[in-house]
Amino acid sequence: MRKGKKDKGTVQHTGQPAAVPQKSFGERLRKDFKGNWTLYLMVLIPLAYLIIFCYIPMGGIQLAFKEYNVKKGIWGSPWVGFYNFQRFFRSYKFTMLLKNTILINVYSLVVGFPIPIIFALLLNYLRQKRFKKTIQMMSYAPYFISTVVMSGMIIIFLDPNTGVINRILQLFGMEAVNFMGEAKYFKSIYVWSSVWQGMGWASIIYIAALSGVDYQLHEAAIVDGATKLQRILHVDLPSIKPTIIMLLILQIGSLMSVGFEKVFLLQNQLNMSASDVLSTYVYRVGLVDNDYGYSTAVGLFNSLINMILLITANQLAKRTMNESLW
Repeated sequence: MRKGKKDKGTVQHTGQPAAVPQKSFGERLRKDFKGNWTLYLMVLIPLAYLIIFCYIPMGGIQLAFKEYNVKKGIWGSPWVGFYNFQRFFRSYKFTMLLKNTILINVYSLVVGFPIPIIFALLLNYLRQKRFKKTIQMMSYAPYFISTVVMSGMIIIFLDPNTGVINRILQLFGMEAVNFMGEAKYFKSIYVWSSVWQGMGWASIIYIAALSGVDYQLHEAAIVDGATKLQRILHVDLPSIKPTIIMLLILQIGSLMSVGFEKVFLLQNQLNMSASDVLSTYVYRVGLVDNDYGYSTAVGLFNSLINMILLITANQLAKRTMNESLW
């Protein structure tokens, strides 16, 4: 064959692999669905729950910008813009509600967040398995007490006439105290009873994280003469740091959300100045006073603040500790 002429029967190799045509997203999804249809079926139920109970009701958010009229319905009610928000910001209760909500949540975060971590660390160093399981069972049990029963127990125990706490105080020569009738005690009662009830349950995730810590690190620390406290500070805590940060971000993201049921059940006219929070106020103006547009605006304001706090906490954790939710 002469130079310059190409043989039609020969194949030229360029040195680069032939490009494989990429399948479309729809084709890949269909193929994956055929192989994992049971997993998709399992996802379908929680997905339907989210759509029906979380996304579809979001259409009612427009009530915050309308003067709701029962006859005209949500879509037909007149648009008032930010009037409902202005009403809330100018309300004489705005400062008190915001202060109570923030103080209770910050108190709960400062006290209630580290205690389950400390409890999990202490349990992790117990060597007697039977004693350890007994402590775990006793700490988990209060979590399964309903909020209504728990609130009733608190009111009974703190009763100024027949309550166990006041009977003990009287045994030591002290006067009975009306704990539920004085506003200054409400936040401490709410927070510490919640800590007692949820401490054991909240520690489960930390116990699980601690079980994954490589024991060779502990062995090396023991050989180097490290005490238990030093092992906690330099082995355990750094190992579970991602878990702690994730849960802290989520906790900060709900900083403006106080559990409605417990506050409402412990609330009375005497402690209202310390117990009235955004969730109970929304209940009163919405369901009692039937001011749906105004109550929706207050609830939307609460949700927006929570969203801002969540995003801010996530970004701060990402920049300072290289840990984040997304």
